[in-house]
Amino acid sequence: QVQLVESGGGLVQPGGSLRLSCAVSESIFMFKAMGWYRQTPGSQRELVAQRPRYGSSIYADSVKGRFTISSDVVKNTVFLQMDNLKPEDTATYYCNAEEPSGSHYWGQGTQVTVSS
Repeated sequence: QVQLVESGGGLVQPGGSLRLSCAVSESIFMFKAMGWYRQTPGSQRELVAQRPRYGSSIYADSVKGRFTISSDVVKNTVFLQMDNLKPEDTATYYCNAEEPSGSHYWGQGTQVTVSS
């Protein structure tokens, strides 16, 4: 069973930065794509950033220019660097791994709160 473990969430002031990490129990090369999603209470989970095995990364319009997804293939870890954070970025952030078959795996989530 594939396991994804997120870390790095917390409380940050507007304009601040956080770096989320997602440790994956399998080689990230086996996945079609790795991504970060976020969800707030009462809302659907939304895609924040996705890094496909081949091709360019994609970002939600709301985070373009502020967030960067990257990966360390040796450590099987995916990162989300979040800069210039805004209160509307407050959410639970989830790491996602998508297999070529279309199956998805999720982490347990990490809370990000942007508030002064």
